[in-house]
Amino acid sequence: MAQDLRLYMISGGSLKTQVQYIKMNQGLGDPYEIPVPYFLITHPRGNVLYDGGNALEVAQDVRAHWGAVADAYEPVMSEDDFVVNRLQAMDIDPASVRYVVQSHLHLDHSGAIGHFPNAEYVVQRRELEYAYTPDWFQKPAYIRQDFDRDVNWLFLDGENDDGYDLFGDGMLKTLFTPGHAPGHTSLVVNLEESGPMMLAADAAYTRDHYNNEALPGLLHSASDCASSVQKIRRAVDALGATVVTGHDPDEWPNFKKAPEFYS
Repeated sequence: MAQDLRLYMISGGSLKTQVQYIKMNQGLGDPYEIPVPYFLITHPRGNVLYDGGNALEVAQDVRAHWGAVADAYEPVMSEDDFVVNRLQAMDIDPASVRYVVQSHLHLDHSGAIGHFPNAEYVVQRRELEYAYTPDWFQKPAYIRQDFDRDVNWLFLDGENDDGYDLFGDGMLKTLFTPGHAPGHTSLVVNLEESGPMMLAADAAYTRDHYNNEALPGLLHSASDCASSVQKIRRAVDALGATVVTGHDPDEWPNFKKAPEFYS
């Protein structure tokens, strides 16, 4: 069934920020604008979203939704960038989405939750639990209104569920990659023509993170961050995969964007 897989990389706008918020202790005060991506994977047994970018409310009144977070991360987003609107523009019915896989529940990834009526929302149990009671230094990154919803959660349990196979056919497999957030999950998409794609999300914000030259500006555990990058690197080497970092403004323009796709 690999030939029926398609991976669409979708832009949900960008965030204007500063280098130190992305690369710890580097470029203090230097402006830096990062992409906010999310991904659609079409599969014969149902469509899959990996993350959902920012909530619609961010395009309407960011300070009402995010509060002071907007002082550090200024969104560049229109309502067209909201995940439901993007998919409908691609003629994708929200009801056709079978799974929404959350890399984690930070505010720039949680915009899809609750908007896909037939979906199971795949998340690490520890991530949802932490999102309700985060440490003070992570609290601004979690917007309770985004994730505190009556949806059908499918919980993963850390290392015990590592390599969870969404359809049981080897095409879409999760990778437990904590550090940036305690329940971070990356996703491997095994495409026939393009080869495996490692969607690292915020386990590796940028190529600098992937190359062990920087830590993310926001993290839960520095040691877990480093271990997860090594885990991703080993998987990428073993699979011969292409790594897609989470917010790299230099690499993101080089990928094909929807409606173009990888297969």
